[in-house]
Amino acid sequence: MKEYDWSIEPQNKLFDLKLKDTWHYRDLLMLLVRRDFVSFYKQTILGPLWFFIQPLLTTIMFTFIFGNLAGISTDGLPQPLFYMAGITAWNYFADCLTKTSTVFKDNANIFGKVYFPRLIMPLSIVVSNLVKFGVQFLLFMALLLYYYLTGADFQVTWAITLFPLLVVLMALLGLGSGMIISAMTTKYRDLAFLVTFGVQLLMYATTVIYPLSTAIENYPDYAWVIEYNPMTPIIEIFRYGFLGAGSFSWDMLAYTCVVTLSITFGGILIFNKVEKNFVDTV
Repeated sequence: MKEYDWSIEPQNKLFDLKLKDTWHYRDLLMLLVRRDFVSFYKQTILGPLWFFIQPLLTTIMFTFIFGNLAGISTDGLPQPLFYMAGITAWNYFADCLTKTSTVFKDNANIFGKVYFPRLIMPLSIVVSNLVKFGVQFLLFMALLLYYYLTGADFQVTWAITLFPLLVVLMALLGLGSGMIISAMTTKYRDLAFLVTFGVQLLMYATTVIYPLSTAIENYPDYAWVIEYNPMTPIIEIFRYGFLGAGSFSWDMLAYTCVVTLSITFGGILIFNKVEKNFVDTV
């Protein structure tokens, strides 16, 4: 009987996640990250400058519409600084969710020809978006420095030490949610259209353009929807750490951690179950 170095077999166990194989293919992960970055901006005139243009234009629009025309409170913070903080955090989560949600459909040809741990593909999306997040975060820090030098009323608090945890939570929440949706879109293509504008609508149920205190004060009957959105504590703590304004609660942070880990673990399970036979349905 012949012995082989590699044996490719279908996954029969629900909890057989092949995490060890995923670690062995970490070089492929970095290659995919580089591919995503290069291919997306290769034929653009401004290239990586779009990393700066998008949040800047969005901040200007939010400042004009929600800050000036609608007069929505920003907890006493400079309006551009308030909106930039929310946009920076939200964009990373939204990009991870949106791009991960179509990973099966976008890579069906590769999945059908070459073996590698399928989890590598959504992980590469999260890591490549982390580069974009890092650039936008530097833009936020530059804006923060500008308002500090001009004497704006804000202060950095101890909660800034939770920033690495917030980044991990945003990544995992986007990754887990995206993998669940991606697994469902292999059979229900309509979900791909729903995600496109659904993520935009979800932003309005998160404290990107208004503080949580304003939602609780003006809409007490509906504020619980915003309060229990797992992205809300992340954005509120982000603002509280860097700007000294916003709501902080250990209970809400713990709630977000539990929800995020549950969604991520469930997403990995569903993703690994569907990837065994998704080629037959895509």
